[in-house]
Amino acid sequence: MLLTDKTAVIYGAGGSIGGAVARAFAAEGARVHLVGRTRETLEAVASDIKDAEVAVVDALDESAVTEHLARVGDVDVSFNLVSRGDVQGMPITEMPVDDFLRPVLNGTRANFITARAAARRMAERGSGVVLTLNSGSAHGSPMMGGTGPADAATDSLVRNLAMELGPRGVRAVGLWAAGIPETLTIEKLGKVNPDLNEAAIQGILDHLSSLRMTRRNPTLAEITATAVFLASDHAASITGTFVNVTGGMFPG
Repeated sequence: MLLTDKTAVIYGAGGSIGGAVARAFAAEGARVHLVGRTRETLEAVASDIKDAEVAVVDALDESAVTEHLARVGDVDVSFNLVSRGDVQGMPITEMPVDDFLRPVLNGTRANFITARAAARRMAERGSGVVLTLNSGSAHGSPMMGGTGPADAATDSLVRNLAMELGPRGVRAVGLWAAGIPETLTIEKLGKVNPDLNEAAIQGILDHLSSLRMTRRNPTLAEITATAVFLASDHAASITGTFVNVTGGMFPG
């Protein structure tokens, strides 16, 4: 198994992607710590994973993140999948300032706090992987509000972390993943764009697939398999970059 004896801390583990990643990591032998703000969703994921640890921690709270990692001990993989409060579906020129800035500020803060806390511990041992995920919208996507700038900040943070941490044996890597059909439900997308219905969601999926080199949308299983590989020692030479799991929708 690719992650045998590794300890993985997954922030946002109660979400669709976070839960799937946690299950995949555990299936590959990792000791999984499920972290998020809602105990019920975390415990639902934990019910599928033997010996999973659950912790209610706000990734925006520096002290809470640091204190939790002190209890965890050695960390091999830290994966940030925390939601940022993105608002989409309207022109930037019509968007309230707070709605535009929320994903930029929340995303940058959460990624910085969790990555820094984990990287400090990893660097002491000379090994570890800091992972994150965004949609790749930094390359330009209309009607996405602050999502593009938030993604751009995350992209830059990962590259700078990799340059500083590489000599100390720690990798920083990201995944670009957008338009995963299993995660695009009315309930979830309604929090981002309340005007969407089932037909609109299908239209979005069809449009996204038409933009991809592969002409199909990525599956959740493909996302998790890529995450497992990047977290493993088989990817020991990969750092400072984002792996494009969008089907080639954005330049790599």
